[in-house]
Amino acid sequence: MKRMFYLLTALFALLFVSSSSAYPTRRTDRAIKQVLQEFQAVGISAAVVKDGRIVYNKSFGVKDLESKAPLRNEHLMRIASISKSFTATALMQLVEQGKLTLESDVSELIGFRIRNPRFPDTPITLKMLLSHTSSIGNKGDYFTLDRINPALSGDCAEAYLEDKPGTRYCYSNLGLNLAGAIVEKVSGIRFDEYVKRNIIDPLGLYGGFNVDALDASRFASLYRYNKSKGALVKSVNAYKSTADKMPTYVLGYSAPIFSPTGGMKITAHDLAIYMMMHMNYGEYNGVRIISESSSKMMQTPVWKGKARYGLCLKEYTNYINDERCKGEGRTPIGHSGSAYGLKSIMIWSPADGWGVVAMISGYSNNRKKDIVKSLVNAIYEAGIKE
Repeated sequence: MKRMFYLLTALFALLFVSSSSAYPTRRTDRAIKQVLQEFQAVGISAAVVKDGRIVYNKSFGVKDLESKAPLRNEHLMRIASISKSFTATALMQLVEQGKLTLESDVSELIGFRIRNPRFPDTPITLKMLLSHTSSIGNKGDYFTLDRINPALSGDCAEAYLEDKPGTRYCYSNLGLNLAGAIVEKVSGIRFDEYVKRNIIDPLGLYGGFNVDALDASRFASLYRYNKSKGALVKSVNAYKSTADKMPTYVLGYSAPIFSPTGGMKITAHDLAIYMMMHMNYGEYNGVRIISESSSKMMQTPVWKGKARYGLCLKEYTNYINDERCKGEGRTPIGHSGSAYGLKSIMIWSPADGWGVVAMISGYSNNRKKDIVKSLVNAIYEAGIKE
């Protein structure tokens, strides 16, 4: 019996080693390190998903340039515009609850008139906001709704494009911060708390939009490259507290201070879990966040021009250097982010079941090349392509 026990133990150990070594970890390590060195990056954190599980999660470089402490998997980064998909996911939950529709006039949802003054009779819908076809521009301060509030800015003409709503794609951070305020107005719950209760906590993640609710010691510093100084400069506002704004916070209006358009802080590992929820069309590990139909709707392009953009998720045509990732039904889906020197991406293949999450906390070399595309393709070639 004792001998049988040892034999079984050895067998299980062998099976574990075989399964865990199936993914080419060392080859992926080398590929990421090469990108880190080529672009003189501060830090890179990455996770790879295959066949419904995280098969790789490592971090390279340093947490900050001052202490030179190593970047670790438990460190959080502000992921910039990937955050938009969290906002859209929250709104799809409210759509499913019957509290609004994608065709709802956002004027009725937010409580004041949202109209492009050049087309005053054309409603701007929630679907237009989430697909960046609302005609709300992307210039100026987007951390307040004052620019599109007629009570404060008159006809608000400078906030809008000359194009009719629904007829042009124009990426709009202000539009997504407005969407975050709508989450509050409709749910009656502060934006950061809504996302935490209904997306972050159910998935068992650590992260969120509220800096002050997170462990600041886990933040990886972000750095912009300053050409005039020829050096990386720390982005001190990347994790700026909102505590001073809370005494005057207005539910359904002040949500932009949390940046629904780009303020999520999370690890690569936990972002990969969130990604798997979307890969599984709204469900992860038995927890359903949104319905299958809602998830598929988010992943289906609304705008089908050069940018094939759905509801805060997009198709990545000609992004992966592999013909198998091109063409009808083969195109990867996801979102990227860029702010405060950070570059990020979550991208997956619905057809082949792989996904990559990558975060870069700053870099100073080869700025004419796309570091994110280079990194994703390096990871793909090293550990995913067969």
